[in-house]
Amino acid sequence: MSHEQRLAELGIKLPAVAAPVAAYVPAVQTGRYVYTSGQLPFSEGALPATGKVGDGEGLVSPEDAAGYARTCALNALAAVRSVTGSLDSISRIVKVVGFVASDPSFTGQPTVINGASDVLGEIFGDAGRHARSAVGVAVLPLDSPVELELVVELA
Repeated sequence: MSHEQRLAELGIKLPAVAAPVAAYVPAVQTGRYVYTSGQLPFSEGALPATGKVGDGEGLVSPEDAAGYARTCALNALAAVRSVTGSLDSISRIVKVVGFVASDPSFTGQPTVINGASDVLGEIFGDAGRHARSAVGVAVLPLDSPVELELVVELA
């Protein structure tokens, strides 16, 4: 089954590529690799939440942030598709770099970024297994709770 067919089977429709918020392009291909710029969890042109991730009043819950990481991964795949024309050209997901705007006491960044890793595994199977970093940061662009980059290898 192709990756595009697997998306359809899962009922996943990739969004339009988010317009850059600064001086960059969403993705660049060099040789057999595509590198995405950092992708925020834009949904229909807006961030679904802003602020720091953590446990407590006024914070984005880790569960919600994991959903936003999933959205970031789908936005990153849309950026890849904008360069390659199809996800079927992907032979593997090489690396995921996830950033979590974290409350100072929050240490669950890996669990948040699992939202991205899990959906990549659902779509690509073993080819979706990847190296990864999950980093806590003080603030992200537009006060987003999560940001994600992908590196993919093409067949």
